[in-house]
Amino acid sequence: MGSGSVKWGRIGDYIEWCDERNTAGHNYPVIGINRDKTFMPTVANLDGVDITKYKIVSKGMFVFSGMQTGRDICIRIGLYDKAQPALISPAYTTFFINKENDVLPEYFFMYFNREESDRYGWFISDSSVRANLDWPRFLDIEIPLPSVAEQQKVVNVWRAFREIKEQNEAKAAPLMQLCQSYIQELKHKYPMREIGAYIEESNDRNLDGQFTEEEVRGIATSKGLIETKANLKGVSLNSYKLVKPKEIAFVPDTSRRGDKMSLGLNDSDKTYIVSSISCVFKVDRDFVLPNFLYLWFCRPEFDRYARFNSWGSAREAFSIEDMKRCKVPLPPIEVQQAIVNIYKCANKAKQIAEEADRLSREVCPALLQHVIHS
Repeated sequence: MGSGSVKWGRIGDYIEWCDERNTAGHNYPVIGINRDKTFMPTVANLDGVDITKYKIVSKGMFVFSGMQTGRDICIRIGLYDKAQPALISPAYTTFFINKENDVLPEYFFMYFNREESDRYGWFISDSSVRANLDWPRFLDIEIPLPSVAEQQKVVNVWRAFREIKEQNEAKAAPLMQLCQSYIQELKHKYPMREIGAYIEESNDRNLDGQFTEEEVRGIATSKGLIETKANLKGVSLNSYKLVKPKEIAFVPDTSRRGDKMSLGLNDSDKTYIVSSISCVFKVDRDFVLPNFLYLWFCRPEFDRYARFNSWGSAREAFSIEDMKRCKVPLPPIEVQQAIVNIYKCANKAKQIAEEADRLSREVCPALLQHVIHS
């Protein structure tokens, strides 16, 4: 198999299987691997589990699972890059590149961190119910092998995006934590007041059809206004409610949402529209900053409060009247603004990290194609 002057090689000729077990009983973190090929702390219940049978993963090693490749249309593979070793279930296969003069580990990972590779894994997976990609079949996959110098060029771009992502994630995390800790402290410093005196329901509709599908937004449980996923073909938008800048919208129905409330702040200078079942309200900015109130709503405690105070049977709802009875601490505006500013800095860093991650997933596959076909 070939493409232009670039040679192709069988994976099995460049990697080596390894199986180092945690026989010494090290208390390393136990991890799993996501569909997006990143590692995460395990969600498995480890009570009574003998972790001496778990595999040790060290820096530079790969973790592979061929289970359910066809079902998920995903080859679960990850390159571990942390200095501290970790433990992973013995159900996973671990290996490393044994010919780095021919294949860079990061290049190898990048090649499989593409939708094209996932689809190919799905194509060659077996015909079982789970559609597994067996280890021997994985070893027979051929990959393009441009010169190490060409591989390094692509890897350098990938590393640059990765560094931007990790640096900004490192900035965002403590700022977010600081922001939430300040909000938590406010409960003990200022009296709690019902917000009904400071908010007013907004019921403006898109009666003249001024706003179109481009302005339609959904309301997420992650606390944001997002591009709608609904099929709007043939749907009249005239009854949709307007969400003007600095207004907050939420979905009264709290059932089947993972105990989280769908809520979002329009923090842009544009007007959006949301479904007529949503509640929209504006805030008296002389006493409460919309962004400050939004941060209060982002707390898990508020989600629990909204669920507890929802009413109904088959479907439970948290109405605008219930919202008005919600109590919040009201520090001076300048204190609210200081907390909001911290959040904005954290959110900016988070957005930069997300953008770097998105670009790496778009740009790097394109660069790979260029290197392979040049």
